[in-house]
Amino acid sequence: MSVVDAVLIGRNEGARLERCLASVQGQVRRIIYVDSGSRDRSVANAHAAGVEVVELTDDAPFSAARARNAGFHALMQDDPPDFVQFIDGDCSLEPGWIAAGRDHLTASPELGLVTGWRSEIHRDASLYNALCDFEWHRPAGPIDACGGDMMVRTKGFQMIGGFDPQMIAGEDEEFCVRLRKSGWLLERLPLEMTRHDAAMLRFGQWWSRAVRSGHAFAQVGHRHPDYFGSEIKRVALYGLILPLVAVVGGFFSGWIVAAVLAAYLLSYIRTIQGLTRQNLPFSEAARHASLLTLSKFPNLIGMAIYARRYLSRSAMRIIEYK
Repeated sequence: MSVVDAVLIGRNEGARLERCLASVQGQVRRIIYVDSGSRDRSVANAHAAGVEVVELTDDAPFSAARARNAGFHALMQDDPPDFVQFIDGDCSLEPGWIAAGRDHLTASPELGLVTGWRSEIHRDASLYNALCDFEWHRPAGPIDACGGDMMVRTKGFQMIGGFDPQMIAGEDEEFCVRLRKSGWLLERLPLEMTRHDAAMLRFGQWWSRAVRSGHAFAQVGHRHPDYFGSEIKRVALYGLILPLVAVVGGFFSGWIVAAVLAAYLLSYIRTIQGLTRQNLPFSEAARHASLLTLSKFPNLIGMAIYARRYLSRSAMRIIEYK
């Protein structure tokens, strides 16, 4: 039977990490926890749970990509597994997922990875959590990319050299793009895989997360121009071009400002329509649409941060929201 080991990554996850560790134990052969400079009791709790711990040093910027690579490297030192389940420390693993993912990868040698459905533990705690939960639910079947919770074929991971440690956001999707370009297929199974605790209760947290998303659009898009193209164009249009048109045009005619506002209103209405077609209730779709419309501004900030870092050759450091 094919062997599955797990790599958990975390930074100051507290009780969320304890829940994650408990959910994984007994489902895989071996667990590696990689800590990225936590200041809480994450490392002590992992040791207490009896799992192997890798503590990253601060001589290089922390990132999820760097942590996953470190965990994978630790697994490869002794009796490597056939597949590796990567899990973020703010998630818990659903019973039965490991067996289902393992069996599907074993039966499908063309697959480089499989993933499943993620859902929010506290979906109704805030509008921001609810929006995250909606983002996680995507159709099952062949996919182009997925989030960080994934079961990866060891051979495929080694073939492409793992995650890019310079990616401070969107590293999972960038990994998937390279995996596909190397000839592997990716699939989302119609099964519950993990439950996530975004713990996003304040507007400032959502804003920081949206800034991070913008950074990911720019960085992944720079590496792979065929990916995130539509997202980058929307951010440029609604976050930069239209505001400039309104500011400059306002000196000449109020109608120009009105036209720009109408463009935002039309985008908002179309977003609501798109969300309701995906079975969201109208009231919830309207709330989500307001955030999605506003998100272009923090997205633009994130893209600008990446551009500044790239042009100045500065370190790519993580953008945290909790």
